[in-house]
Amino acid sequence: MRKLYVIGIGAGDPDQVTVQAIKAMRQVNVFFMIGKGAEKQELVDVRSAILTEHLRHPYRVVEILDPPRDRTVPGAGADTEYRGVVADWHEQRSELLERAFADTDGVGGILVWGDPSLYDSTLRMIERVLERERMHFDYEVIPGITSVQALAAAHRMVLHEIGEPVHITTGRRLREEGVASGQSTLVMLDGDCSFTQVPGDDIYIWWGAYLGMPDETIVEGPLRVVEHRIARRRAALREAKGWIMDVYLLRRNG
Repeated sequence: MRKLYVIGIGAGDPDQVTVQAIKAMRQVNVFFMIGKGAEKQELVDVRSAILTEHLRHPYRVVEILDPPRDRTVPGAGADTEYRGVVADWHEQRSELLERAFADTDGVGGILVWGDPSLYDSTLRMIERVLERERMHFDYEVIPGITSVQALAAAHRMVLHEIGEPVHITTGRRLREEGVASGQSTLVMLDGDCSFTQVPGDDIYIWWGAYLGMPDETIVEGPLRVVEHRIARRRAALREAKGWIMDVYLLRRNG
């Protein structure tokens, strides 16, 4: 039976690739990379550099162009519509992956930024492919270091207070739900600097962009003091590179 490895490769630093991931990559002869156009070519280049550094056997890279997604769907009050848009996008991605995998022989591999379990659609794509029953294969998931762990390491912090939970959410949800007392809130997928819309003068923020990469940038401080500095810095970085990946932790004092 065919096999596909889904391999977490960390948040950007090639040194974050685990020994387990390297062993899995050495079993693969066809790697599928979902590209996001010229603006995010750097994300493909990092994956290619990892393969060059760790592999000595012959392999091929099949690049799949990521289908466009409607990002104009509003957040609050439109959760059903938002989920529908994302589901359609996942369906398109799964069709492209199925087509590419069907046209190749041997063991396949997908290098996932961070870890496949956290805000990544790869496993959902694979499930959709298998549900259609047009092709059959086994797959194995290799965990990776997430941007959450990279953020904590960069700021030399623990993600939670003693005995308290960590809430992982998105920028859209943060705008709707805010920051609860007695827990730390980790925010991902925030393209709108939603922290500027969170009320309260008792919130501290730890922010990081391009974690693990040469352009890594971090800022921390009382939210009301540093929020506009972070927003300006984020905008400048995005303008310079054409893309940005950032994550941050919010916690109420006391």
